Amino acid sequence: MPTLPWSAPATPPAGAEVHVFASRFETRTLAGAFRFFLRTPAVWRQVGRAPGAYGATLKAQPLRRTFWTLSAWESPDALRAFARSGAHRPGARGLAPEMRDAKFVSWQVSGDDLPVSWPEAFRRLS
Repeated sequence: MPTLPWSAPATPPAGAEVHVFASRFETRTLAGAFRFFLRTPAVWRQVGRAPGAYGATLKAQPLRRTFWTLSAWESPDALRAFARSGAHRPGARGLAPEMRDAKFVSWQVSGDDLPVSWPEAFRRLS
């Protein structure tokens, strides 16, 4: 299962509360999974430059047509600004018809607890 390691473009201030966001996507077809996979590098680069991004990782099972994201942000507003700009916006809109299922969850943690673990994200997504 390919996993992009936690990439932390910035470090939150000590003790700061951080907005964590996790998602699970399942595409309708293998072709949709391939399209998702092809768009990933541009969005990954965008995360690395996004204001307010404290880290992100992606886990993929392309042959099962399933992808998970896990990221940490300065605020919900920083996450929204990221999602509505750059490569993410057209990528998300273009892939929407390809999705069979999508689930999203967010919560707060102390910045001292980053990175958040995949088991914690899976627990919250289930």
